[in-house]
Amino acid sequence: MSPQPLKLLVLGAHPDDAEFHAGGLAALYRREGHQVRFVSVTNGEAGHHESSGPELARRRRLEAAAAAEVIGAESAVWSYADGRLEPTLAARWQVIGELRRFRPDLVLTHRPVDYHPDHRAVGQLVQDASYLVTVPAILSELPILERPPVVAYMSDRFTRPYPLAADVVLDVGMQIETMVRMLACHRSQVFEWLPMNRGLAGEVPEDGPSRMTWLRSWYEAWLRPMADLYREALVATYGSERGRAVQFAEVHEISQYAAPLDEAARRRLFPPFDRE
Repeated sequence: MSPQPLKLLVLGAHPDDAEFHAGGLAALYRREGHQVRFVSVTNGEAGHHESSGPELARRRRLEAAAAAEVIGAESAVWSYADGRLEPTLAARWQVIGELRRFRPDLVLTHRPVDYHPDHRAVGQLVQDASYLVTVPAILSELPILERPPVVAYMSDRFTRPYPLAADVVLDVGMQIETMVRMLACHRSQVFEWLPMNRGLAGEVPEDGPSRMTWLRSWYEAWLRPMADLYREALVATYGSERGRAVQFAEVHEISQYAAPLDEAARRRLFPPFDRE
């Protein structure tokens, strides 16, 4: 553990994005006593087939709080409309304000290239804010950051215009149970909306224990290909024996538009996490 606890800020587009794409690193940070904050930029009001608007937004805010509580993280859900997010000046100012108030050491967010327009908008907002957090004339009522935080993009498998660069790879196999517990709190998503949207609604069991088993199997099937796609990077990071044995990995690309990940920063922000 670092002499002083680190601060990890996960800026996602929707209330379940942090847990889905970066739950392993968040759980590892909390295990080491670091501070973790999940922020959903939109209110999630469009993410369901039977409910929408304020009713769904309230439900998803409660789900996000419950998921964060699993690891003792902070949770915030902003009020931007789900499916309608744009990288506006107002949203940029709010992101700058979040960065200046929380003063994170590491920020995780979406890449600006992604299938979902809300994801792309959040990635663009973080990119646009990364330098401006250091400019005194911008949001002058809040103290500037002397330098930007390190910004890393969350795991994805998109290949156009280019695939995710494996600047950091993490073995999160020992965190799977915690990650699934966090995801299970997002009941409206993992047991209702996403199965329906992906043609799997008939597969979701009715009872709690069977649902958890189903969710773990479904999430592992989604996550497992990351390790195979980035096997060489895992071997380079963990050595041949362990690297080839990793089943579940989170992969992060470091943004060029914020602080660089030099070796000192890498050792501080991404220590080995070898104690299980």
